[in-house]
Amino acid sequence: MEPLHALGYLLAALIGVSLGLIGGGGSILTVPVLVYLFGLKGGDATAFSLFIVGSTAAVSAVDYARRGEIEFKKVLLFAVPSLLAVYLMRRVVIPALPSTLLQLGGFTLSKDQAILFLFSGMMLAASIAMIRSKTESSEGEPAHPFRLGAQGFATGLITGSVGAGGGFLIVPALALVAKMPMKRAVAGSLLVIAINSLIGFSGDVQSGRVIPWSLVLTVTAIAVAGSFLGSYLGRFVSGSKLKKGFGYFVLAMGVFVLVGEILKTLD
Repeated sequence: MEPLHALGYLLAALIGVSLGLIGGGGSILTVPVLVYLFGLKGGDATAFSLFIVGSTAAVSAVDYARRGEIEFKKVLLFAVPSLLAVYLMRRVVIPALPSTLLQLGGFTLSKDQAILFLFSGMMLAASIAMIRSKTESSEGEPAHPFRLGAQGFATGLITGSVGAGGGFLIVPALALVAKMPMKRAVAGSLLVIAINSLIGFSGDVQSGRVIPWSLVLTVTAIAVAGSFLGSYLGRFVSGSKLKKGFGYFVLAMGVFVLVGEILKTLD
């Protein structure tokens, strides 16, 4: 086994821990792992991450639901428009984009590079929103159902375009818009991630993408094992510390991906 692959499998466990503990971060780790350690292209990595993250999130969501920590009404108001947007992006929009989006002199921007640039930008924006939020959950009544659904649709468009489960956007949305306590936002995020990711992955399968099942299933199995540890650890961490830590984690990974893509573009 190559050293980079061994490190990739080790980090797969951290993917699961991240999802089980903070309800997000799975794709933030999965996409860089698949790109930089397993050598996959950005488009393939974002597609395969949907299955890995979606399956892992589904297992964690069942555990949270069993403990009564998922507010199903609010979550479904957010999830249904979100999954429609994800499927639209993965089945129709992304396959229709040309492989080269921009060519200006000696500079070329490929579809894969654009996806990763967008991915890092969304992480940076979401991290700042979480870090600046001062309380475990915002005071007041939750947003109107229409606004919550619109937020879900917008989130689905973004996560569908970057091939991410979207926890780095869903957790802030549920905490700040739906006014959920942080731990319930984590639980709800896992359910939305599972639905969005697996529906989005089905769009990739239908578009004819070839799936390296041996790699994908191995990473998924390791991540699922890690999710049980993350879910257990989440019982001992306060919501306010969880929110702040989540924000800084997303910020660090966003900078990592952005710098990596800039360096590749300059080569």
